[in-house]
Amino acid sequence: MTGLSILAVDDEAPALDELSYLLDRSRQVARVSVARSATEGLRKLQSEQFDAVLLDVRMPGLDGMELAHVLNRFITPPAIVFVTAHEDHALEAFEVGAAGYLLKPVDAQRLEQVLHRVDRLAPSASRPGDHPQDPLDPHGPDRLDRHERADRPDRPGEVIPVDTGTRTIFVHRADVLWVESSGDYVRLHLRAGSSYLLRTPMSVLEEAWSDAFVRVHRSYLVSLPDITELGTDGAHSSVRLGSQELPVSRRHVHELRERLVGPGRRPAPSDPGGAQE
Repeated sequence: MTGLSILAVDDEAPALDELSYLLDRSRQVARVSVARSATEGLRKLQSEQFDAVLLDVRMPGLDGMELAHVLNRFITPPAIVFVTAHEDHALEAFEVGAAGYLLKPVDAQRLEQVLHRVDRLAPSASRPGDHPQDPLDPHGPDRLDRHERADRPDRPGEVIPVDTGTRTIFVHRADVLWVESSGDYVRLHLRAGSSYLLRTPMSVLEEAWSDAFVRVHRSYLVSLPDITELGTDGAHSSVRLGSQELPVSRRHVHELRERLVGPGRRPAPSDPGGAQE
């Protein structure tokens, strides 16, 4: 048998029935199983193999986000797709490595796009009738996840779902050149020139991306490997990323210099000494 094996989880019967109907109609899906609570879904996942779990976020008892964290501890976790009426869980979805984020009522075309993404991620061995779901990995985060087995370049936390109102854009961290604070939002500026608005605090991205991004100003977070120049003109400092120049606040200059000229790093082109303030 070919096609995806899907588990749909939702405590609202009408929404679950509609999602199950759409999945049954899809040519990409071979088998659909349903669960009316996250707890029931977890029981099925421990005894059956699924390529993906489509689940609501807000459910009584164990909610969808908590279930997603449990699934990420499986040795071979199923892909996770959130199906929700709420837009404000997109950041949490990206943090748990979700393969998709669908808003209710579910659009059939958007669902097909997400299923296509899931099918590309699914290991060839993971098909209905093969083996029961792997047990929980005692090593937790150290396990190789489905993304790594599929040789996908991104790890959980490196792809952000950005809802534009009519569709969800999946922005890869590697494509982000700099981030600009905009009130309760941040604007992701991509190296291709486009930008997307995301409702999340700048501090959240600063912490999550601290390995490759650096704060240079209260309003700017920049990709460290893309900095081509650090310039100082009297009391004012700035960094250049390609053709874009951004200010560096005085409080961030010292940390920025250390990260630019630290072990294994060459000094910025316009800052050959790397020691003067």
